[in-house]
Amino acid sequence: MDGLPHSLPLQITPTVQRTLKARIGCVGVGLHSGRRVALELRPAAAGTGIVFRRTDLGVDIPARYDHVVDTRLCTVIGLPGNSQARVGTIEHVMAALAGAGVHNAVVAVDGPELPIHDGSSASALFLIDCAGIVAQTEFAQAIEVLRPVRVEQGEAFAELRPAPFAFDMAMSIDFEAAAIGRQARTLRLTPESFRAELAHARTFTLAGDVEQMRAAGLGLGGSLDNAVVVDGARVLNPTGLRMPDEPVRHKLLDAVGDLALAGAPLRGTFVGHRTGHALNNQLLRALFADDANWRVQPATEAISRPDPGLLPALPAIAQRRRQRAVATA
Repeated sequence: MDGLPHSLPLQITPTVQRTLKARIGCVGVGLHSGRRVALELRPAAAGTGIVFRRTDLGVDIPARYDHVVDTRLCTVIGLPGNSQARVGTIEHVMAALAGAGVHNAVVAVDGPELPIHDGSSASALFLIDCAGIVAQTEFAQAIEVLRPVRVEQGEAFAELRPAPFAFDMAMSIDFEAAAIGRQARTLRLTPESFRAELAHARTFTLAGDVEQMRAAGLGLGGSLDNAVVVDGARVLNPTGLRMPDEPVRHKLLDAVGDLALAGAPLRGTFVGHRTGHALNNQLLRALFADDANWRVQPATEAISRPDPGLLPALPAIAQRRRQRAVATA
C-alpha cells in the first residue's frame, strides 16, 4: 500500500505518562455474552500501564499481548492457569485509552466481557473526557520498530515497519458484500486523528454470519443498536453508515486497540490488509520474538517545546533532575 502520511509534521517533543483525574463508570451489555456488566475506569500510578481488574473474582490481568487467550471476533486476555480469569472485547476501550494518550489506568469490570455500547470507542472516549486526564511525573517510553516484521494468513497480512518518531497506520479491506467492497484508509495516530477519524466507527458483521455466531455462543448481545449489519448491497441499520468507509475505519480502530497491548506506544508504521484480532496479536508476538526487531526508545529529558499536557509535571521533573545531580556529584 502507498499513501502513508509520512509528509505530516512530526511531534518529537517528549511526553510524560498520563492517567485519569478521577474514577468514572457505566453499565452496559456484553456483545458476545449478552450479560449486563458494570465498568469503571480508574486512575493508576505511573508505570502501572493498563490493567483489567475482575472485581467479581478479585484478580488483575495486565493488558499485554502475551496475555491474549482468544481472538475469535474480539480480543480476550486472561491469566495463565486460571480459565475463569478472562476479560473479552477489550479492543474498543484499549483503543480509546491509547487514542486519548492514557498510559496508566485500571479498567474494573464485574464480568467476563466489557460493555459494547454502540459498537465503537465513542462511549469509552466520552468517559475519559468526563474523568479528565492528568500528567504524571515520569516520562513516557515508546517501543521503536527497528526492522520490518510481517505475519500472513492467506491473502491477509499485518506488518510493522521502522519509523522512529510517530505511529502511522494503513489498512485495506475487501468484502464480497457490495455495501462494503474494497476500502482503504491511512492516518497518523494522534489524539486528534483518533477522535476525528476512528472513535465513532462501529463494529460490523455480515447478516449471514449472525446465526453462525450465535450457534457458537457468540454475538448474544448483538443488535442493530451496537453493530452495523450488512446484507449484500444493503445496510440493515435504519440510520445507515456513519461514514461511507466506516468499516475500514473500524478495522483501524480495532488495530489501535490490539496493538496497544504492546505495553507502550509504538513508533513505526503499521500496514494491514484484511487483518483482524488474530493477526494483530500474532504481529506483536512476532515483533517481540526477536530483540533485534525492537528497542525501548529512550524517554529523553531534553524539553524544548513542551506540549500543554506536559506543563503540570515540569516542577516535579526538575526536582528529580536536581536529586539525580546531587546523587552523582
